[in-house]
Amino acid sequence: MMLLDDDEGKAALCLARKTIERMIAGKEADCPPLSPIFSEKRGVFVTLNEFGDLRGCIGFPYPVMPLSEAISDSAISAATKDPRFMPVRAEELKNITIEVTVLTPPAPLLCPAERRAGNIEIGRHGLIIQGRGNSGLLLPQVATDYNWSPEEFLDNTCLKAGLYRDCWKDDNYELLTFEGQIFSEKRTT
Repeated sequence: MMLLDDDEGKAALCLARKTIERMIAGKEADCPPLSPIFSEKRGVFVTLNEFGDLRGCIGFPYPVMPLSEAISDSAISAATKDPRFMPVRAEELKNITIEVTVLTPPAPLLCPAERRAGNIEIGRHGLIIQGRGNSGLLLPQVATDYNWSPEEFLDNTCLKAGLYRDCWKDDNYELLTFEGQIFSEKRTT
């Protein structure tokens, strides 16, 4: 998968912010023209933080639509449809920082369950656990943010899926990994 360069990362952040501002505050503004990479189907997540605390995070783990559409859709959903939070209000926008994580396609981690923890690289891998009709996903930066060990990262991915903490030790649960290219706005205040 071809990586985005710094200018494309800035364009991704601009697209996410301007989409949210247009949806919530009715502000119209343009971003720089998007390069052809934004026409490629990519998985992506948009994360919103307010004063360093999570304010919304939604996305597409799989490459099901062009990156530009996936960013716009994820940005709107993170701001207005994350069930963990009330929708973002216009007056909050100045305090919101945005992070866009462009994902590689998820792939099964091909090793016995008892060796999974040894095959997870903190800061590089994101995780998806699937089983019993449930699934849960944590982005690569989550384990780094919380300073988790591979075992803690796996446990928390299971809990995110509504499964028991160490179900990752059971071969009946499928574990997928992916990588993410992370672009973040920097707070100036």
